[in-house]
Amino acid sequence: MITFHRVKEFFGLQKSMVGLLAMVVLVGMGEKMGERFLPIYLITLGGGALSVGLLSGMDNLLSALYSFPGGYLADRLGTKKALLVFNLIAMVGFVVVILIPAWQAVIVGSVFFLSWTAISLPATMGLVAQVLPKNRRTMGVTMHSLVRRFPMALGPLVGGVCIDIWGLVTGIRIAFIGALAMAVVAAIVQQILIKENASDQEVQATKSQAEKNPFRLLREMNPKLRNLLISDILIRFCEQIPYAFVVLWCMEVVTMPVTGLQFGLLTTVEMATALLIYIPVAYLADRGHKKPFVQITFVFFTLFPLVLMFCQSFWPLAGAFVLRGLKEFGEPTRKALIMDLAPENRKAGMFGLYYLLRDLVVSVAAFGGAYLWIIGPEVNLWVAFGFGVLGTCWFTWKGRDLSDLRTQ
Repeated sequence: MITFHRVKEFFGLQKSMVGLLAMVVLVGMGEKMGERFLPIYLITLGGGALSVGLLSGMDNLLSALYSFPGGYLADRLGTKKALLVFNLIAMVGFVVVILIPAWQAVIVGSVFFLSWTAISLPATMGLVAQVLPKNRRTMGVTMHSLVRRFPMALGPLVGGVCIDIWGLVTGIRIAFIGALAMAVVAAIVQQILIKENASDQEVQATKSQAEKNPFRLLREMNPKLRNLLISDILIRFCEQIPYAFVVLWCMEVVTMPVTGLQFGLLTTVEMATALLIYIPVAYLADRGHKKPFVQITFVFFTLFPLVLMFCQSFWPLAGAFVLRGLKEFGEPTRKALIMDLAPENRKAGMFGLYYLLRDLVVSVAAFGGAYLWIIGPEVNLWVAFGFGVLGTCWFTWKGRDLSDLRTQ
């Protein structure tokens, strides 16, 4: 007989995990209400295509630069205090965008809120590793990834409604007012529900072992983790070259441009697809070989820019966004693997270092995407597709079955 306790155990829903997931929903919902429309908002405010490239490249660069200090602070302060600090940083960015309707202010505000996920992710993964046993971590990461998709699906939909009702500039500012309110609620909820499991003595021991020098920590990175990092970098070039320009393609370039609400619906289609596949894929991946799931993920990453190029109206675009949602096949497994391969007392720090290295390299692709877009939108998409093919072929040739790594 299935009981509530068994369901809770199956999904790894301890009290701290519930607090974590509530925070992810609230802050993520607020962030995504406005973030997905920032490229077209920048254009409207007079920023031009280069400002969009700057936003995208800066997002990747800051994600890289914030990841390691985010991991260090989580190891140093503890998860609970670190997450509160990260939420306060995001609130500062929301306030800047609300108060100043200028493209320069958007760039400044984004320094604080666009990389909230990057700076908080090491603490998030560290909490998962802390409160769940090793054989439940993949499911814990899966639940985090799954719940994260709800605001990613609903946020742009609400943001699109705000734009359609109040216009682009006012609608974006109203969306960020909502984001600020939800971030405040998230800070309160996480402080109530998230508990530090370690005793005071254990916390002090963890603080003393927190490594603030990334070069020293790099020497401790498992060679298997380095191999995973290389494959991840290659495929992220495919994702990030067109990432910031997808909204421009859909709302301005195609033969039959979509409205703000319709673009919100496309994002909802993408996230709903991801939500539907997370649990069954995690269940199957834990019982078989991991490499095929990662390969399938890379194939979907690769196909999206190619398919998008031939979509000129809402319904074909909806099919392309289903494909975009399917790229989440191997993501929870990859994140859980990073935590398994990280040193026991430095999991948040190593997770942050991984993303520091990955996003530093990938930020080049995001900056370069703007210049490719200026040459031609199709050029941007073709180059992205080429990097996807390269990354998929490299992993197929060099990659090994990820399920074997935990047993070694």
